[in-house]
Amino acid sequence: MADRLRVTVTRTNLAPIAFAAAPGECIAITGPSGAGKSLLLRMIADLDPHEGEAWLDGRRRAAMSAPEWRRQVVYCPAESGWWHRDVGAHFSQQPPLEAATALGLSHALFARELRLCSTGERQRLALLRALALNSPVLLLDEPTGALDAENVARVEALLQARLNAGTTILLVTHDPAQAHRLGRRHFTLADGKLTAA
Repeated sequence: MADRLRVTVTRTNLAPIAFAAAPGECIAITGPSGAGKSLLLRMIADLDPHEGEAWLDGRRRAAMSAPEWRRQVVYCPAESGWWHRDVGAHFSQQPPLEAATALGLSHALFARELRLCSTGERQRLALLRALALNSPVLLLDEPTGALDAENVARVEALLQARLNAGTTILLVTHDPAQAHRLGRRHFTLADGKLTAA
């Protein structure tokens, strides 16, 4: 099977990192806080300076505009940015209500002011916003960090469905059990090096 995503990146304080991921594969990355896991995802999304290259289905990132790359290789940070007052305004089209239901989000939530949403609701809304793009690759940074066990299970079920449909996921998590539930391969980023776990 051909690689969906291939990455070779390097930056000061990080050893050269190279790996490839297939369609429908989840690579889980764990490691201590401050080791550079979020930075790695941001470099792959071309949001932070670095050396190297990435390929999506054999096409070089450098051959695409930044917006085109980021629509297909979608980065969902641990703390997402919000720029409109109301939840619904953050969705360019009709909110994906079926996925919202799967995440335990009320449809009435889309008419609410964002400031009235809990941290867990905002985290699930950020994931929903990323999923709505139907991109071939998701870069997820602690997507369940603020969630209780019931909502963690909901998120993981939806992510597993996306994996089954062929989406490639790079998952940064501090939860080793989650890494093993979702990840086909596991890496640890520590002391500036990415190693197979």
